Order: sequence, then C-alpha cells, then structure tokens
Amino acid sequence: MPEPVVAIVGRPNVGKSTLFNKLAGRRLSIVDDTPGVTRDRIYAKCEWCGRRFSIADTGGIESNPKDEILSRTRMQAELAIETADVIIFVTDIRCGVTAEDADIANMLLKSGKPVVLCVNKCDSVGGPPPEFYEFYSLGLGDPVCVSSVHGHGTGDLLDMVINAMPAQESAAATEAGIRIAVIGKPNVGKSSLVNKISGQERCIVSDAAGTTRDAVDIRIENEYGSFTLTDTAGLRKKSRVTDSVEKYSILRAQSAIENSDVCVIMIDAVEGFTEQDSKVAGLAHESGKGCVIAVNKWDAV
Repeated sequence: MPEPVVAIVGRPNVGKSTLFNKLAGRRLSIVDDTPGVTRDRIYAKCEWCGRRFSIADTGGIESNPKDEILSRTRMQAELAIETADVIIFVTDIRCGVTAEDADIANMLLKSGKPVVLCVNKCDSVGGPPPEFYEFYSLGLGDPVCVSSVHGHGTGDLLDMVINAMPAQESAAATEAGIRIAVIGKPNVGKSSLVNKISGQERCIVSDAAGTTRDAVDIRIENEYGSFTLTDTAGLRKKSRVTDSVEKYSILRAQSAIENSDVCVIMIDAVEGFTEQDSKVAGLAHESGKGCVIAVNKWDAV
C-alpha cells in the first residue's frame, strides 16, 4: 500500500507553506508575504506516532482566478484534493471566515475526503481567542488552533490527521528509485517534458518564463523501474535575478541537482546552445552527476 497523502489547501497567504515547512522539518516550500508564491504541488515525507505519510503543499485557491497562472494553480490544488487521503484546510484567524473560505469548504465537502480544519496564526499564548469559534460555521467539524510559525498546536493537528487516515497495512515503503533532475534555462520546456513522461499535468506550463518556482518531485514506475523526476525552476544569470522568491527557487534547483542521480539538461533548439546552457551543464558536471542532454522544441527548427 502506498503511503497516505495529506494535502494542505486554503486560500492565498494563510500560511500553508509555513505549516508545510514546519511539518516537514525543513524549508522546502518558498515562504513570502506575497500571495500566490506557491503554484505547483510540493511533496515531502512526514512521520507522526510511527505513521509515515506524504504531505503536499498547494497554491492558494481563488474563487474566480483572473489569469492563466491563477487558473492553473487552482487546478493543481484540485488535483491534490483528488489524490489526497486526508486534507488539511488552512484558514487565518486574523481574517476570520471569508467568502473564499466558505467556497473552499463547500468544495471539500463535495470531495467526500476527510478534512482537518486548521485555524492558523493563533500566535498568542493561552486558550483560543473568541474568533476561533466562528470557524465551526464552515461545517467541517472541530477546528484546530495552530501557530505554524511557532509550532503551537501542530501536534494536535497531526493527531487528527492520523485519526482520519485509512487503516494502515503492513507493507514496506517503496524506495525513490533513480532520482532525475530536469534542469535548464527558463522556458525551455522542462515542465512540459515532465508532464509528458508522467502522463499527467503535474506542473504548470505557460509561455511565461519563470512559471516553475519550486522543485517538484514526481514518482513514476514503469517496466524499466522506479524513478523520481524533479522539475526545477529555470536557471538564469545571477545578474538578472533580483526577486527574492526567484533567488530561493534557484537554490532549490541547485539542491535538486545535488540530490539527483542523473540530470537531464534541456536546451532550446530554436535558440541553440548558449553560454547559460554551458553554465547549467557545469553545475551538473561539477556535482559529479550523470547527464543526458535533451534538445527540445525540435519541431520549431
């Protein structure tokens, strides 16, 4: 039996990625005050009371997304809900129950999946503030008072998650297999390749460079064995990187290279081999990784 999957969902900027990082025990998802930083689904291993499971961070769900990226971010969150065994619905006590919270709650109720309602940003010491009880109106059962920044209440949250999981079967956890990092400049088609190989739209694809921000792990099993594909953010020249979110995205991509067994270096056939392609290949070579060069967009040549 595969490990259960717990999806963390909610509207933008309620602290989903901070909670994800706290539960994972390390900084895997980018955290920034700007809403919409997380776009794809990010997975990590977690263990509580002897039970192992995967947690998935998702982008903020907006009721009426106004552009392509926001629409696809919502789609990624909906896919995470479909594939999850348990859902952690994160809300913000400072804002109270919003119309978007109510819309998401209705969506989760229709999914039929077990939902644990997390009321985040309860950072003060002591009992829950009066505003906490407002969240019972969402109809999702007893909420949990949590401070993802300080870690308060995360134990109670995980207890409820474990109780909501399907019964555990005795089966050895499968290994990650060969780890493959797909790297390259922005907009060379890394996410399209990963989606094609995995057979599902796990990564957001757009003509806008810089769409992928987090390194996204995707498990694949076929007749050749087990593989973990990692889609990474495009690597640009350092002088062009000014956004703090992009800086951390690049660090994540470099970390993915370090943790991989093989790197697929993607090159744009239309642009040809550039100096930046050489530098990207150098990162993999200096890390001592096996390399496969994939020349993409051959149809446009």
